[in-house]
Parts: sequence; C-alpha cells; structure tokens
Amino acid sequence: MIKYQLRCASEHEFEGWFRDSADYDAQAGKGLIECPACGSSEVRKAIMAPAVARRPAEGREARLAEIKGDMLKAMTRAREYVEKNFDYVGDKFPEEARKIHYGETDERPIYGEATGRQARELAEEGVAIAPLPGAKLKTDKAGAPKTPPAAAAKKTN
Repeated sequence: MIKYQLRCASEHEFEGWFRDSADYDAQAGKGLIECPACGSSEVRKAIMAPAVARRPAEGREARLAEIKGDMLKAMTRAREYVEKNFDYVGDKFPEEARKIHYGETDERPIYGEATGRQARELAEEGVAIAPLPGAKLKTDKAGAPKTPPAAAAKKTN
C-alpha cells in the first residue's frame, strides 16, 4: 500500500491509499478519485514529506530505559508525598474512606490497604480512590510481605 497526499482543483488537500503507484495512475486517469470536500475529480498528487528513518534499535532501547527510569522516579515521588502528607489508616482504609465520602468524619487525605474486591466496591459507591504508585511493601512482624498501600481517598462531593 502507498499513501499519497492529494489536492483537488479547488486546492482542498486530502490523502488517498492505493495498492501501488500504477493503481493511483489508473484511477486518476479514469476520473475515479474525487475530493471529499467538493467532489471535484480534478485531483493531483500534492508535495509530500519523505518518510523519516527510525532510530536504531539501541537508541530506542536506551530511550525506553530512560523513560522507565523517569516513571519510577515520578512514582517514588508520588508515594513519598502521600506517605508524608496523608494519614496512614492501614487495613481500615475502606471503612475510613467511606466515612469521609459520606460526611461521617472530617475530610482528610488518607492511604492504606484495600483488597481488589474492597477497592471495586468503593469505586462502585463513588468513593474516589486510586492505587498508590510505587508503594513500598510493608512487612508483618515475621517479615512476610503485606498488601502494599493501595489507595488514597478524598471526599468528592
């Protein structure tokens, strides 16, 4: 397939896809190509920019690694901000988030743990929650990993 930038007699520009250049020539010669804006069949090829070569594979890999590093840094900054500025409520998160949402307690930013099911239920109720990116894994007294802080909430009314 080949894509051509086309222009009609009224100077409307549009693109057309053709099997090959001979296919374009045959259709244009029979007046089968029409401008979608005005219907003119007086259509010609417009000047097109050449295709730009892609970066070598090593350049893409390096750029992807750089992007990944930037994302990890941003996630870490977000997590650190929440941990510094929000109240940690642990596994009481679903209960506390509901109290805030329904106005049963003062509004304040919180974070804590919630199971996937609890998070879905909160979202279905309209409670504003979000996963906490880049969360540090908490461990219990035996050193086993606990569910990471999973959400931060704020009243949305």
